[in-house]
Amino acid sequence: MTDKDAVLAANLEFYRAFATRDIAAMDALWARRSPVACLHPGWSALTDREAVMSSWDGILSSPNSPRIVCYDERVLLFGNTALVLCEEELDGGTLAASNIFVREDGEWRLAHHHAGQVVRRQAEQRRPTRLN
Repeated sequence: MTDKDAVLAANLEFYRAFATRDIAAMDALWARRSPVACLHPGWSALTDREAVMSSWDGILSSPNSPRIVCYDERVLLFGNTALVLCEEELDGGTLAASNIFVREDGEWRLAHHHAGQVVRRQAEQRRPTRLN
């Protein structure tokens, strides 16, 4: 498997854990030795692993946790760091997201997630690729 494919697989696992509300899988995806940060829409930045995982526990354990689908993934590789740009489709609209992965013990782990509302689209046509 190429690095790009491995990063896409890790990104898919992130959205699978989100969609199925699997907090154990979500916890396993996040980096343990590298610094982590998360910016949920409308929240201030969370900058330590305990706060990030607490936020996911609250989101995923809520009966009102949104249904989510990720699409239009693009991977940019920078050695042992990778950036995935994608869009998230939720009941309330579309979010643009960036997910940064770092390689830890040969596995790609999430170090940063940021999602924000799309209020204006570029003229570029979206590619209809849905992985989950």
